[in-house]
Amino acid sequence: MPLKVPHAVLEEIRLNNDVATVIGAYFTLQRSGSTFKALCPFHKEKTPSFMVNPQRQTYHCFGCGAGGDVFRFVMDYEKVDFMTAVKMLAQRAGIRLKLESDGEEGQPGKEALYEINAAVAKLYHQILLKQPEGEAARKYLASRDLPGAAIEDFLIGFAPERWDTVLRWAGKKYTREQLEAAGLIIPAKPRPENPTPAEGAVRWYDRFRNRLTFPIQDEQGRVLGFSGRVLIAEVEAAKYVNTPETALFRKGHILYALHKARRAIVDSREAIVCEGQIDVIRCHLAGFQTAVAAQGTAFTVDHARILKRYADSIVLVFDADRAGQDAALRAADTFLQVGLVVRIAALPSGEDPDSLIRRKDGAAVFKQLLQGAQSALDFQIDVLSGREKPNTEAGLMRLATAVMATIARTPNAVQQARLIQQAAARLAVPETALRQELDKVMKRSRPVAAVVVRKSSPASVSARPIKELALAEHLAANLELADLVRTYLPLDLVTDLPCRQVIQSCLQAEQGKRDVMSIIAEQDNDERDLTRFVAQALAAPAKIKSDFATREESVKSLILGIHTAALQRRRKEIEKHRQAMRVSLGSKLTPAEDKKLDVEYTQLGYDIARLKQWDTAVPVIEGM
Repeated sequence: MPLKVPHAVLEEIRLNNDVATVIGAYFTLQRSGSTFKALCPFHKEKTPSFMVNPQRQTYHCFGCGAGGDVFRFVMDYEKVDFMTAVKMLAQRAGIRLKLESDGEEGQPGKEALYEINAAVAKLYHQILLKQPEGEAARKYLASRDLPGAAIEDFLIGFAPERWDTVLRWAGKKYTREQLEAAGLIIPAKPRPENPTPAEGAVRWYDRFRNRLTFPIQDEQGRVLGFSGRVLIAEVEAAKYVNTPETALFRKGHILYALHKARRAIVDSREAIVCEGQIDVIRCHLAGFQTAVAAQGTAFTVDHARILKRYADSIVLVFDADRAGQDAALRAADTFLQVGLVVRIAALPSGEDPDSLIRRKDGAAVFKQLLQGAQSALDFQIDVLSGREKPNTEAGLMRLATAVMATIARTPNAVQQARLIQQAAARLAVPETALRQELDKVMKRSRPVAAVVVRKSSPASVSARPIKELALAEHLAANLELADLVRTYLPLDLVTDLPCRQVIQSCLQAEQGKRDVMSIIAEQDNDERDLTRFVAQALAAPAKIKSDFATREESVKSLILGIHTAALQRRRKEIEKHRQAMRVSLGSKLTPAEDKKLDVEYTQLGYDIARLKQWDTAVPVIEGM
């Protein structure tokens, strides 16, 4: 299991990755006084509202509310999780992380497998480029019109027709068990004449032999495994051999070339989904940078969820034959389940993206094909209309049933409504009838897989209790006011948890003479919600400045306001309790209990009145 990164290490990584320098490596920042500004990368805008504060080591966008520390920026911009962002920033700063212990039950740790796969990818690549054994593979790639730049960019390699290429390369550096765990070698089956070999007599051989190798990389470019393609199709040999399921390589979670397509997908909010590696490579060479492919398996809901992180819609590119149509319909169902908009582009007969784009006018034709892609619903109706008899009542009912099953798969009510409108127009039946059928489908079954609900982001700054928010802003900007808060405000009166955490961090920072952002970083979760909140709070200086009061006077006013709110909540509780007891049949307040509550209620009113001025409020606060 991965080890949790100690706070001290996280702080070292944070301090060695200046937020302005890191963000400035992605796009240009313009200095604006002591801060920097730029057009926000997270939403479309014409006037810069994205601000970076080097002093606080935070960023914030006034337009969309994005904000946080350097970890949060990498997470949002690169679309990765917290631990991946930590690894990326650690590598950038030259800080070595040992994030994992050895694998469970003696299995190699993931870090060792990443290292082995990366090294073997380079080994195969060098054999292809420089060794005589790679000559046939070089000629094959030349015949497929794949230039050297593409071979380098996608790290294409060649596994020679030998049984021990990897074994000899590994030598004593890596054990046979490690190579087997990476899926690179296979233990030999016992021979009939020796069914139970003696201990230590196990033999292994290379999994990939006489094949082009395509390294399969994750979203961060780490090599997870390989796909090996034969140079000449043979009846006896499978066209492709893939790494088996390992600790790293899970076919249902991998999309080929996503590490290269990710940024383009985020920018366009749409992905092109193909069937093969060379098809994807050809798309990228022709400028279709959002192309990805599944890895030797049907598309899974996990594939769809991965793309959903980056895109709102996808275009499926499949063969026009019946098998291609069926595959496209199955894939469309899967992607609809996570709320993606799905369009389908059917290729001309006998073509795949590689062969089509390689034609003289191929790139332009392929672009038109993508632009003219049908919605998944229209494609389904066209395909099934050719198989059913929609002009008959029975045929129309079968077609409508299939269409309703597809619509039922999307979890998005707006998308469902839109699809019903399209279906009603195509099938020439009333929307009300289709809605009735949809209700029946929804009652009978549910989508095959439920959508993973992304953790909700913290409430926006504007939605928080205004006085508590303003106090957090004051303290974060002026730690010298901490003693005033510590003396006159019990933190349990602060109802908003992030506000309370920030105020507590400020008190700790002032007492320990530490940087408040360092303390906040220690207390933050993996989503960096607290840091994001602080960045939002600090980016609103207008809220915490006044032409009519000093900062100390403003903080005193806020303390009184929070105390007043607490007393008002107690008065409401008394009102509700007394009202509930009046209508209750089971129990009533005794006269003594009623009088006690009445006295407390009246005293709270007096105290609230005295809290309007600091001088009269202090005795009330001290007496609480």
